[in-house]
Amino acid sequence: MLNCYVFQSAADPNLRGFTDSSTGEKLPAESGPWTFTQQVSPDDQWTFKVGRAIVSAGILENGFLVWEASNTTASFHPVIESDRVEGTAVFNQQGRQIGTIKRLLIEKVSGKVLYVDVEFGGFLGIGVHHRTVPWDKLSYDKAFEGYRTDITEEQVQAAPSFYGGEGDDLVWPDRKRERELRNYWHDDPRGPF
Repeated sequence: MLNCYVFQSAADPNLRGFTDSSTGEKLPAESGPWTFTQQVSPDDQWTFKVGRAIVSAGILENGFLVWEASNTTASFHPVIESDRVEGTAVFNQQGRQIGTIKRLLIEKVSGKVLYVDVEFGGFLGIGVHHRTVPWDKLSYDKAFEGYRTDITEEQVQAAPSFYGGEGDDLVWPDRKRERELRNYWHDDPRGPF
């Protein structure tokens, strides 16, 4: 991400607008007027409760991201069981479900979750598609009891698959597909494979 400009809505003090424009002209007028609050460069520490990757994806896709800061403190749980994540819905910013988390993809050495396998489409298991999405592009939304993302359904559908083909349960061992995945999501390598 290059420089990011942060604005606050006068209509709703909890509403923040992130954009790559120092004037804020890309922010939606209906949520304004907007007041500039700060500039964040790539080297600055990120202090917002929304992930930098989600903000970057919103700016790349729309030219901005609008995010509502919550005044409530979420309870802190340092770990979550994988079976509580698997099967959880993924929603776009408009609150429409675009898929479901099928499984977590964990880097063996560090133990960090790098990607999630998102399934979408189909009915009763027929016509279901799997695509791989970086874990840091999702953030948990307590109100939806699911994960929110700036990623569109179209981006998920066009993303490279973790699997070799539809219905193929072989794990992706292929460095070429690894590169395609990273290139598609503009994702830097985050661990040895």
